[in-house]
Amino acid sequence: MREWSRLAWIASSIFLPLLGFSQADRWQQRVEYQMEIDFDVDKDQFGGTQRLVYYNNSPDTLTRVFYHLYFNAFQPGSAMDIRSQTLPDPDSRVGARIGKLKPNEIGYLKVNKLTKDGVALKYQIEGTILEVTLDKPILPKSSVVFEMNFDGQVPIQIRRSGRDNAEGVDYSMAQWYPKMCEYDYQGWHANPYIAREFYGIWGDFDVKISIDKQYVIGGSGYLQNPEEIGHGYLPEGQIPKPAKGNKLTWHFKAPNVHDFMWAADPNYTHTSLKRTDGLTLHFFYLKNERTQDNWGALPKVMDRAFTYINQRFGQYPYQQYSFIQGGDGGMEYPMATLITGNRSMPSLVGVSVHELMHSWYQMVLGSNESLYPWMDEGFTDYATQDISNYLAAEKLIPGRNKLDNPFSPTYAGYFNLAASGEEEPLSTHADHFSTNFAYGIGSYSKGAVFMNQLEYVIGKPALDKGLLLYFNTWKFKHPNVNDMIRVFEKVSSLELDWYKEYWINSIHSIDYAVDAIETEDAGTKVVLKRVGKMPMPLDVTVNYKNGKKEIINIPLDIMRGAKPAESVDTPYRVEADWPWVNPSYELHLKAAASEIESVEIDPTTRMADTNRNNNRRL
Repeated sequence: MREWSRLAWIASSIFLPLLGFSQADRWQQRVEYQMEIDFDVDKDQFGGTQRLVYYNNSPDTLTRVFYHLYFNAFQPGSAMDIRSQTLPDPDSRVGARIGKLKPNEIGYLKVNKLTKDGVALKYQIEGTILEVTLDKPILPKSSVVFEMNFDGQVPIQIRRSGRDNAEGVDYSMAQWYPKMCEYDYQGWHANPYIAREFYGIWGDFDVKISIDKQYVIGGSGYLQNPEEIGHGYLPEGQIPKPAKGNKLTWHFKAPNVHDFMWAADPNYTHTSLKRTDGLTLHFFYLKNERTQDNWGALPKVMDRAFTYINQRFGQYPYQQYSFIQGGDGGMEYPMATLITGNRSMPSLVGVSVHELMHSWYQMVLGSNESLYPWMDEGFTDYATQDISNYLAAEKLIPGRNKLDNPFSPTYAGYFNLAASGEEEPLSTHADHFSTNFAYGIGSYSKGAVFMNQLEYVIGKPALDKGLLLYFNTWKFKHPNVNDMIRVFEKVSSLELDWYKEYWINSIHSIDYAVDAIETEDAGTKVVLKRVGKMPMPLDVTVNYKNGKKEIINIPLDIMRGAKPAESVDTPYRVEADWPWVNPSYELHLKAAASEIESVEIDPTTRMADTNRNNNRRL
């Protein structure tokens, strides 16, 4: 990274959060990885050394530490294997495949030696977790050095990681190294890997990978030795130094990230685009009839997407991002994503945008995906629909038109879940959902509805302000649910704990009805009824026969305030609070019933009302 870029990044990290709001205080553990990997493509195996400086910034004394050994999940009888075979609706990409792996097809990570500050440690492996007993405790506000020697075998590509994926990519190296588990204010998070979510410690990675010289690598981090590598990393016409022997050593550094991914194939086409703000976008794909046109057009689209995202969701803090064909669908990692590439242009843009947005909600904010998967997947899905609709409006996605309500499919997914009888609260740990259906639709669709429906509760100006404030306040600090909801309370001056409790910690649904329209002496009485268990503020639109209309906002008493008008085009007024315990509410209009064409609850459809048939009365 150029010095000016580094200084700009440091300045933005330090000073932007101080403009207009206080800095959030949350201690973070920190790590510094140095790894050297020797890769054998003939055996699909590798050996490695790891030097890990671990900073205990917590107030606690640590007597044990834990590492993730993700590749061990790809063995018959593993927790991932058993979980997949006992779920009623297993992921079709996994199914029973792990149990059928042969010895040369499984994945593994074997720790051969582990020391702390030069002293050998006792440890044992429990599936995908390495449990380490320390010779001496790690005291608060101190650091130690762990050194490890390990071997690994790359499994047949089944879920996210592996070799020889369905599109012919040789290596998708995700979750591939012994990774220190996260320790935070809730303690250790040493979750066995069953192909769900991740949580990691921010730190600096210095990684050297020696591999056969015909291979091209893309992934996390900035390449430190392009003059030795070539393969699209040098300016056109510049020739790399001749390789010594049959291997090249690729040297990457990735600052302030919580993971490191790489992918390799001898047939990768590597292109790049440098944006006007200095950010370089890299693209790695297997060129064929299905990919060459779409991947050739992708840089221009993602360039425009980055500009929009930086303005709406917060400034991307790194100087590089890579879109890499590999994996089994789409999966996010720091500074890069693995995506399957044989897609139509709308599909390719959609998956690229979605995985890119994880760089905001998982790679930079870094909420605990295992505890709060919806805070990453849901918010990412919300942003994906918003960004994709913007790109469609800009006519950058062939075959995709701008939608009046881009979130309609998202709401439909949630409604399907709510009606299924299989819904579980979003407070459920990601690994412990009873079905993939409940986990997937809940984390993605219901999580996205949370954000779009919040716009209905507090108004679009407050939501837009809150999106930026949330990112700038909590980046690199692992926010939890309360941290997030407090940001939106501050920008809206409304109490929102009720919204969090109902939408996240329960499966109560929303159903409001226009129950009756009655003539009374002073005009018209509209009787509104709460049919569902979840209370909500209401926007009621009254359409008059003379062509005029007005929006009447009815706040909940527990909000302690009301949403301001979102538009100057339609008359707007706030009525008395609806006490949340009351099942009905009387709205009194001055106009006679004969002057009213209709009364409708939430014509914007932002409120996730499970039965809209009773929302309108003529």
